[in-house]
Amino acid sequence: MKKQFNRMKQLANQTVGRAEKTEVLSDDLLQIERRMELVRVVSHNTHKKMVSCLQGHIGAEAEKRHKKLPLTALSQAMTEGGSQLGEDSLIGKMMEVCGDAENRLASELMQHELQIEKDVLDPLSQLAEVEIPNILKQRKQLAKLVLDYDSARARWLQATKSIISGTNTQALTAKADLLKEEVDEAMNKVELCKDQLAADMYSFFSKEGDYAHYFVTLLEAQADYHRKSLTVLESVLPTIQAQQDSWTEKPAFGTGLDEHLKRSGREIALPIEACVMMLLETGMKEEGLFRIAAGASKLKKLKAALDCSTSQLEEFYSDPHAVAGALKSYLRELPEPLMTFQLYDEWIQASSVSDPDKRLQALWVVCDKLPKNNKNNLRYLVKFLAKLAQESELNKMTPSNISIVLGPNLLWAKTEGSLAEMAAATSVHVVAIVEPIIQHADWFFPEDVEFNVSGMFVMPTPASNHNNHLDYDSGTIERKRPGSMVGPENDTGRKDNCSYADDSEVSPLKWHNNGLCHSTNSRSQGLLTSHPSAFLPKSLESAGNSH
Repeated sequence: MKKQFNRMKQLANQTVGRAEKTEVLSDDLLQIERRMELVRVVSHNTHKKMVSCLQGHIGAEAEKRHKKLPLTALSQAMTEGGSQLGEDSLIGKMMEVCGDAENRLASELMQHELQIEKDVLDPLSQLAEVEIPNILKQRKQLAKLVLDYDSARARWLQATKSIISGTNTQALTAKADLLKEEVDEAMNKVELCKDQLAADMYSFFSKEGDYAHYFVTLLEAQADYHRKSLTVLESVLPTIQAQQDSWTEKPAFGTGLDEHLKRSGREIALPIEACVMMLLETGMKEEGLFRIAAGASKLKKLKAALDCSTSQLEEFYSDPHAVAGALKSYLRELPEPLMTFQLYDEWIQASSVSDPDKRLQALWVVCDKLPKNNKNNLRYLVKFLAKLAQESELNKMTPSNISIVLGPNLLWAKTEGSLAEMAAATSVHVVAIVEPIIQHADWFFPEDVEFNVSGMFVMPTPASNHNNHLDYDSGTIERKRPGSMVGPENDTGRKDNCSYADDSEVSPLKWHNNGLCHSTNSRSQGLLTSHPSAFLPKSLESAGNSH
């Protein structure tokens, strides 16, 4: 108690400046002391934030930590969900694969956090909460010993002054001697504590590189964890991507033609075949087909039904305008037009040829360059449109009208801007391209087309009477294709049948709403007058002779 009182008295005297304070630490030790306190604070804060980043419970065993991870809970939820959905669901398959992957990632995370706890968090906590506090505790102990020394020294100096001025010299001298011993003992204690403190401080300073390495270890552990996690993901991605790619039930609208055909194993795109088959059944005599807009809700429903490949389309047979709208929408939403970006310039150049015969020849050449899938689907569509135009007296959809409303959905430029802007920029050219292809569908595509190509639909009963002005025989009305595109035998056959003196090309027939007439250009050249029976259908021979 007396020693504590002397310390307080000495501290008070030093505070008010009535006593000197002995400084036993050198400048470098004082600098280390300041650094050490700062390291303790930042290490403590870093440890606290790092612990908050852990997803597992710190200090828990590996198995318990793994069960408590959020990734583990996610893995379990995905696995259970996949099991409930079953193998028939792509989502179910994906969830099972992802669930297994998340479980493996959880294991990697658990191992990573255990390593971080062992190699970084524990040493950092030891530094901030044990090593530095112990050194600082010695520093406080040294401060107390210094106070004891300063107090004993002050009392000893006071006693020596009393000997000089006092009368009881012997007693005062004895007291002074005792105080001198106390001073020496206090000094010894100070020196011992100072030496120990200095050693610990210098040791701390020399090991700062070791302490700093904790953070290198942290980054190395994180890098290793992410590498292992990436390995897990890369091993899973091919499997899950293969399942995704093998799933045939994908939307057709907005998907590239080749991708859709490959995925579905079809020759003709489902929306095209489905819409054509429905229109053949109920839409051929519908006035304004492809021109009159359909109801938005019905159109949206039909597109969704086609996207999921449903065969339950009976309700849409009664709304041919919705079916026509769906067909237009499919063509418009293709990433690349059916007649392709690559051939756009060639189509435009071909349509700009002034001579009608040569224009048809040029269009045929470009058409023959179409990729196989594009050509097959265009042939299918054009054959249908030609069949639709045969009913133009009822549906008012002549080749010209059809090309106006449908042409911009078959070909557009690969330029920036809205579809409306692109359509406006090319509509005139597109009509000049599409109209003659529809007019002369059997010349561009002489092969017969089976509209129910997939066998999914019920083929409508064909009409018994075909006296329409567009119903002609491609084998009778011939037009010579470019020589480089036709075999020698075909060329010879045509020359023999036509008995031409030269290789002049036969002019096309022009179709108008008021019936059939010959091209003015062909009349002037006399190409149809020499052998009319060679080019006109038998049903029209008499009409041709009457001219």
